[in-house]
Amino acid sequence: MKKLYLLLLLSCGQLQLIAQDNDDLLSMLGTDEPTVDLATAGFKTNRVVNGHSIENTAKGVMDFKISHRFSPLRGGAYDIFGLDGATVRFGFDYGITDRLMVGIGRSTKEKIFDGFAKYKILRQQTGKRNIPVTMSLLMDTQIKTVKFSDPERKNYFWHRAYFTQQLLIGRKFSDEFSLQIMPTLVHRNLTQNSEDKNDVISLGAAGRIKLSKRVAFNAEYYYVLPNQLANAYVNSLSIGFDIETGGHVFQLHFTNSQDMTYKGFITETTEKWFFEDDNGNTLTGIRFGFNVSRVFTIVKPKPLY
Repeated sequence: MKKLYLLLLLSCGQLQLIAQDNDDLLSMLGTDEPTVDLATAGFKTNRVVNGHSIENTAKGVMDFKISHRFSPLRGGAYDIFGLDGATVRFGFDYGITDRLMVGIGRSTKEKIFDGFAKYKILRQQTGKRNIPVTMSLLMDTQIKTVKFSDPERKNYFWHRAYFTQQLLIGRKFSDEFSLQIMPTLVHRNLTQNSEDKNDVISLGAAGRIKLSKRVAFNAEYYYVLPNQLANAYVNSLSIGFDIETGGHVFQLHFTNSQDMTYKGFITETTEKWFFEDDNGNTLTGIRFGFNVSRVFTIVKPKPLY
């Protein structure tokens, strides 16, 4: 019996040594799978100011947005620096997958209904794969529902439709700085005058600078290529601040655009930030505005195990 006990002890010692040798061998081989580190939160919401950012609403999450653009500041105290007049848009954005989101909205200006789909083609990442930028494709449709100005003439429904295709290419350079460019095509089935092209090409640029854990500075500019619009129209320029408070994001900004749909702020902005009247007085076309975003989880993510 003593010999049997001695044999068992020796066997256990050999098994322990073999296990240790195997662990050392596996560590030398480096069997850990390479990980993927996705860049996130390049912008605080899926909008910069008027236009989209490279960010998507998360899968299963509903983002309810209320946006205001007030009258120009030049009205002074008489109309509380534009607060007496407002254009309003409210909308719902929903994340179908981590890459695909959709949304609908309605604006008081021209009683426009809009709907969009945005798909994230590439996601900036390092590790197993190195992709330096995030790239998204946006398809947007806007329908005017305001009554026809001349109901006696023959009016066509498709004259009230507008379509936007946009490619968003952005990079989060650091936790403090993100930048994106937005080549954009706006198609209008009917234009306001013969000088306007039905297809308008513009190039947008936007950036974000993080000022603190919950505050960021945003800027957005859309340059319309020459010889596409009448001389009365100007490029859209907007700056502002994002303030995150729990489930809300408040975006406070200044812009020269009244409209919050693509056909509006790209092709129909009429007021410059600063200009002179016929008497040589310097006036401003700047408007104060804000977006308020509140997210709700509609479908909770499934546990991994």
